[in-house]
Amino acid sequence: MADKRHMCLRGLIILCALLTGISGVDDNQVFCSSGEDVRLSCNNALSGCTSTTWNYSNHSETVELIAEGIKTDTERHERLSLGSDCSLNIKKVTKEDCGLYTCRQYVNKQQQGTDAHVYLHVLHVSSSSSQSEIRSGSSVTLFCQLYYDYYLVSCDSLVGSEGLELIWVNQAGVNLQTDSRFQISFSSEQCLSSLTTTLLNEDHNREWRCQVKHRDQLKTSATYTVKYQTPTETKTPSPVTISKSPAAPTQPASVDSTLIPVSSSTSEKKSRQTTAAASTKQGS
Repeated sequence: MADKRHMCLRGLIILCALLTGISGVDDNQVFCSSGEDVRLSCNNALSGCTSTTWNYSNHSETVELIAEGIKTDTERHERLSLGSDCSLNIKKVTKEDCGLYTCRQYVNKQQQGTDAHVYLHVLHVSSSSSQSEIRSGSSVTLFCQLYYDYYLVSCDSLVGSEGLELIWVNQAGVNLQTDSRFQISFSSEQCLSSLTTTLLNEDHNREWRCQVKHRDQLKTSATYTVKYQTPTETKTPSPVTISKSPAAPTQPASVDSTLIPVSSSTSEKKSRQTTAAASTKQGS
């Protein structure tokens, strides 16, 4: 029973922190693309960072990452570091890193001041097809999803009250929503935008970008580059067929075959000369 109360209390604290951040302090919300490095600021830090503790929370757990300036989390250990201003640096962010980060100060085991909260949103782009399946003429669907803790706030709230947008653009930055070549749909259940199109020859090495806008400000973007074998690449002859195939002899064999009749004619001429000389001798 006590555990349940503790879980409810922790969820309420996280929810209040999240709603406080969403209500108007943009610095509390950080948007980044998966694979990037990110820096989370601690606005209540004391000098030296030896009093700084960073915790990570989502709907199911709370994990201590930094304790009084020392890394304690083993899972993210190699990707975490503290900046000189006690900010939390995360290398190569993954979609699992989304959630609430809390910076807290302790002096002589006593908490100093209030917590500083940062909520991390992670944008991730993927494809419905594997790289080997992508080719000209095939249909492909790209997915752009914003990862965050769905149990704390709905995507509908972010879109409706916060002006959150997921937008697909081409390499020139032109919105693809108006291009009939692309079918774009949005799911508010998971904050996911999908783009479907049939690939053309000229799409090879082409980039399509998904952007996140928050209150009309570009926050981050993620790019998907289409790559597939061109027709000229698929017609490259195999060296085994050229040099080893018995049905297609190499040039030296062809040269030898033309020399055979010449050699045969010479032999026949010498044979006739020998026969004629023998006949003359017998006649004598």
